[in-house]
Amino acid sequence: MNRYVRPVIGRKVLSKIKPLDIQAVYSQMLEKELSARTVRFAHAILSSALKQAVKWQILAVNPAAMVDLPQNHRKEMKALSPSEANRFLEIAKADKWFVIFSLAITTGMRPEEYLGLHWKDIDFKNGTATVQRALVWKRKGGGWSLQEPKTSLSRRTIPLPISVLHELSGHRKKQLEERLRLGQAYQNNDFVFATEIGTPISPSNLTRRHYKPILKKAGLSEKIRIYDLRHTCATLLLSNSTSPKVIAERLGHSSIVLTLDTYSHVLPSMQKDATDELERMLFQRKRSK
Repeated sequence: MNRYVRPVIGRKVLSKIKPLDIQAVYSQMLEKELSARTVRFAHAILSSALKQAVKWQILAVNPAAMVDLPQNHRKEMKALSPSEANRFLEIAKADKWFVIFSLAITTGMRPEEYLGLHWKDIDFKNGTATVQRALVWKRKGGGWSLQEPKTSLSRRTIPLPISVLHELSGHRKKQLEERLRLGQAYQNNDFVFATEIGTPISPSNLTRRHYKPILKKAGLSEKIRIYDLRHTCATLLLSNSTSPKVIAERLGHSSIVLTLDTYSHVLPSMQKDATDELERMLFQRKRSK
């Protein structure tokens, strides 16, 4: 609002704002190569404010209700196939941060969630990891902070595979040895995944120094982002007929609708599998009698 909306219409008398004025704001935002999603977010805020003005009888009509919004085109989602995921993890075993990648691909956590994990979030007895915060890096000036998860449902407890728990246990032992070796030079922030001196891991460094080289060695497309390991988890589970509700809870989605919409590309194959299963249950048994 401060950067794109107020400079154009902020000084106008409220009753003088016309739909064309608002349309001009959105057109300028698009000309600056902002996404349709960003324009729609700005519209939601502005329209809500003007709607309140109508309710208070400051305006007769809401001018934002009469503008055309850009189509929100969803970016093509990429994910590793089962064979590609196996190949990726096989190559990743030789990397220092194999434990990160195995956790990411089996839990569906966002990078800021697993990089923000503390050891108190790992319950070895019950075999779970709990998401309670997100590690956020500032774009300008560097620095990091711990913030609330993306949504209330992003706070969640996820069961971990035995193999991942074993990797975490070994990783913890190595980290403790490193802490003892460095002594007071080690910054104990309690991060599960930290640098040699205890500071949080930068996602860009993790991607450039570890993730991308693994993709290259595995012969996989470098267009697959580290975030796509989250998509890979969901796609693998959906392909294996796991309940969408279970997957939505694992990913921390606000609703099952969001999950089904995001991974709709998997549904056609699932429908075929469901049809084959009905054929087996209802008709093939009769034929075998």
